[in-house]
Amino acid sequence: MELFSNLMLGFSTALEWHNLLYCLFGALIGTLIGVLPGIGPVPTVALLLPFTFGMAPASAFIMLAGIFYGAQYGGSTTAILVNIPGETSAVVTCLDGHQMARNGRAGTALAIAAMASFFAGTVATTVIAMLSGPLSRLAMSFTAVEFFSLMVLGLVAAVIMAHGSIVKSLAMIGIGLLIGVVGIDVNTGVARMTFNIPEFADGLSFVSVAMGFFGLAEIINNLEKPSHQIVVSQKMKNLLPTWQDLKTAFPAMLRGTAIGSILGVLPGGGAALPPFTAYAIEKKLARDPSRFGKGAIEGVASPEAANNAGAQTSFIPLLTLGIPSNAIMALMIGALMIQGIQPGPQIIVEQPELVWGVIASMWVGNLMLLVINLPLIGIWVSMLKVPYRLLFPAIMLFCCIGAYGVNNSVMDIWLMLGCAVVGYFFIKVKVETAPLLLGLILGPQLEENLRRAMLLSDGDFSVFVTRPISAVLLGSVAVILLVMLSPAVLKKRDEIVESEG
Repeated sequence: MELFSNLMLGFSTALEWHNLLYCLFGALIGTLIGVLPGIGPVPTVALLLPFTFGMAPASAFIMLAGIFYGAQYGGSTTAILVNIPGETSAVVTCLDGHQMARNGRAGTALAIAAMASFFAGTVATTVIAMLSGPLSRLAMSFTAVEFFSLMVLGLVAAVIMAHGSIVKSLAMIGIGLLIGVVGIDVNTGVARMTFNIPEFADGLSFVSVAMGFFGLAEIINNLEKPSHQIVVSQKMKNLLPTWQDLKTAFPAMLRGTAIGSILGVLPGGGAALPPFTAYAIEKKLARDPSRFGKGAIEGVASPEAANNAGAQTSFIPLLTLGIPSNAIMALMIGALMIQGIQPGPQIIVEQPELVWGVIASMWVGNLMLLVINLPLIGIWVSMLKVPYRLLFPAIMLFCCIGAYGVNNSVMDIWLMLGCAVVGYFFIKVKVETAPLLLGLILGPQLEENLRRAMLLSDGDFSVFVTRPISAVLLGSVAVILLVMLSPAVLKKRDEIVESEG
């Protein structure tokens, strides 16, 4: 009964006309940036953060969430038609989706991708609605000790999310933590690492840092890539799959949805893990694995379902614990902080309209995406012909306006440009910057909970291992580090990096 009343509250928020418009805008923008290779939801959300400053919290979050799961839809379009994934999660869709397009079944592939995405999104939203309440009540029993251990687990799990060297990933977490504590210490009033710059007294602007590292740096890097793409030349036909197509694809959708829903919740899961896992399982279960890579419809249905389910269940740790499970969720926390809302388990009690409004909007947004994606395929394909170099000046202008507008400070523009240069350097030396963002977000909360835990325990550090939940969380951290530092895992990661290079 409580779940039903919460959902009614959510739909009353999500179905307000202005929130419907923001949901539609987010879904359209998400699809667009999913279609355009090289942009992606992380830079887009980072660039749009300053424009949420004057919006109502529920509207801002509904729009940003729509961008995230909308990008999962759009990424499949370029994967199928161009053999280039618009979004990381659509990499696996290229394998069979593009082969279906080359075999004259582009319309069927796009329709199955949209249907799998809608089905998975609907199921994942139901999972979020069912789990948010119980998990939030569990988290309300956490003290500063458990929250500190949980945040340490979230930071270490970011190493799994990052590609390449584990040492570099841990170093990026350290840099993020250092950036996060810049400013006046609220307990002692001492300035830390401000270099006598008054604008840094309240800390480095999260918006400027995020836009620099994840917006401009990625966009500058994309200027080096060739912009001419060859689209499969055929009219879109057979957009309605046959009964046999649906019969073959539906079990794969179910399995992909289940896999994505589970893996999306895990901290550090990243965008690629659910679809890759779902594809590998489908290939293992297939009677004829040789069909995969040659246009198997299950090779489109399962990973598309997995990436959408994973995208939406990744909101569960954010909405219940205030812990980001990936880089985009860290940006979402930044959006909440811009609105003056402290992320954590209390958010579902203090801001029920926000939390349940976002959950309900996911149902609405997934329906919008199903309706608008298939009829507008021709428009999305034509967008692929826009040269990237023409988009860059407009993006730069919006970045500067956004960075300046948050605090009306020119220093924030310089900070953004400086972070863009450093972020571009990190890209060139193949260092993942996602752990840095998680460190930046969690750093102040980590420090606050550590100090509070020390006050409660009279300075006794053993409290972190004597309290059961904290001990389990820190034990998980130790296991993750031991596994990730094992020679077999290190060798496998090196092989992946070499193959990507």
